[in-house]
Amino acid sequence: MPFYKVNELPATEMLEGVFRRAVYLDKVMLTFFDFEPGREIPEHSHPHEQISYVLEGEMIFTLDGETRTLHAGEGATIPANAPHSATFPGTARVVDAWHPLRQDYK
Repeated sequence: MPFYKVNELPATEMLEGVFRRAVYLDKVMLTFFDFEPGREIPEHSHPHEQISYVLEGEMIFTLDGETRTLHAGEGATIPANAPHSATFPGTARVVDAWHPLRQDYK
């Protein structure tokens, strides 16, 4: 799939009100998340490095105990195994880049 439209990628509702779309090659992956107001991603960690970028809305993001409110145009870099969580006071769209690929997100 050399070309794609985000809204035409298959969507998975991974949690109530949290929708994920993914596009990937052999060594790189992007996931696009749409959040309904009031949604929360509980604290977790994973062996993947992650770069998050807020496209629309805002995300209250906690990384290693530090909390920041990120708005459209802002993001965070998450090292492997770092504990992190997020809450979404309103609707939001966030894109994440991963290394290595999240096999569970394909």
